[in-house]
Amino acid sequence: MRLKGKVAVVTGARRGIGRAIALEMAKEGAKIVVSDIDLKECEAVCDEIRKLGSEAIAVKCDVTKKDEVDEMMEKAVHKFGRIDIMANNAGVYVAKPLEQTTEKDWDFVVGINLKGVFLCSNAAARYMIRQKSGKIISTASIAGKVGFADSSAYCASKGGIISMTKELAMELAPYNINVNAVAPGVIATNMTKDMMDDEKAKQGLLMSIPLKRVGKPEDIAKAVVFLASEDSDYVTGHTLVVDGGWLTQ
Repeated sequence: MRLKGKVAVVTGARRGIGRAIALEMAKEGAKIVVSDIDLKECEAVCDEIRKLGSEAIAVKCDVTKKDEVDEMMEKAVHKFGRIDIMANNAGVYVAKPLEQTTEKDWDFVVGINLKGVFLCSNAAARYMIRQKSGKIISTASIAGKVGFADSSAYCASKGGIISMTKELAMELAPYNINVNAVAPGVIATNMTKDMMDDEKAKQGLLMSIPLKRVGKPEDIAKAVVFLASEDSDYVTGHTLVVDGGWLTQ
């Protein structure tokens, strides 16, 4: 129960990696604010959390809108009294060659993936600064460290998360707030379903993964729990790569 009594806000929590993070934190004793754009799906995750013996509330939130983000934090504090962990996980992916990528595509991806992390970190930090404690963990990607074809907006947004993580870690260190990120490799989620369903594409991906398997959402969730727990109290400004060895090559 490494997170017993802690309050965690998890964005993009209705499915995939976000759902796994919310459930794993609940198993470790945390109270969870399950946030996403679909309230019904968030409520379903809350039901799963309650079955694990923890508390949860569902909050509909578009992370690109400051007023909705602020309201989400207010609901979290009203219900649970504090915010100890901010898990910035909401993210999207648009696969297009550069010449076909529109301004709308760019704004959509960067707005959710990067602006969303800024707005949520900004809002959560205000409460954490008063508490003189907190953990902020953002979901980046190995695409923020190396290039991937047809992914200009995605790579830019994830690279931005990695850089912002370093800056926020420096800025918030005096308040005993740790800021870190995880960089998943290829993980079996709705976002990668088309690739996983294409056997040729899947085998091509596996050739780049030394462990010879695609990651599970739980692989990322366990890394996030480590960064949210006291086990990582002397870790800040770090991006923990969880990719089956992809970046070793």
